[in-house]
Amino acid sequence: MSDAARLAAQFAFLNEADRLKSVLRATTLVDGSRPENSGEHSWHLTLYALVLADQAAPGVDIGRVIRMLILHDLVEIDVGDVPIHSANGLAHASTDTIAAEQRAADRIFGLLPPDLAQDFRALWDEFEAAETPDAVFAKSLDRVQPVMANLMSGGGTWKTYAVTAEQLEARVGVKIARGAPRLWGWLQDRTRNFFS
Repeated sequence: MSDAARLAAQFAFLNEADRLKSVLRATTLVDGSRPENSGEHSWHLTLYALVLADQAAPGVDIGRVIRMLILHDLVEIDVGDVPIHSANGLAHASTDTIAAEQRAADRIFGLLPPDLAQDFRALWDEFEAAETPDAVFAKSLDRVQPVMANLMSGGGTWKTYAVTAEQLEARVGVKIARGAPRLWGWLQDRTRNFFS
């Protein structure tokens, strides 16, 4: 691949990634004024990783976590945001959604030069599998940020989707506790006030 072709591929990917700013999420900004977009969410999660790095298990590579988080929602360019509390939480992890996200990852990462495509896709796959310590922590942070937004906005999507404390625990709390148990303990104290 020539230098010119490599740069053209890199910019094609970057220009496509700009579309993530147009994907609206169910979660609002913490002030409740409007829905956040997926680009804002991804940026905010990378900041969460930097600030909350001390909550990670020993050996977690925060640099890798940040790389995963900045890439993790690019598939929403094609698939859109699938809220975890929508349709009883089933749509979020349905086989149809997973297949659509896999196709989106193929297309979007396929815009890159092969070396970057392979590296980025491997990070995205690792995040999705949530089996390595880095991915488990990244996935935990991905669940923490919307909880904070809902707490700060007076219930946000918990009201929209009539979420119960039990649903929050099953769909969100378990995943946060897996990678950041102290964070879930701290958040749980605050969510109890909302659900009581």
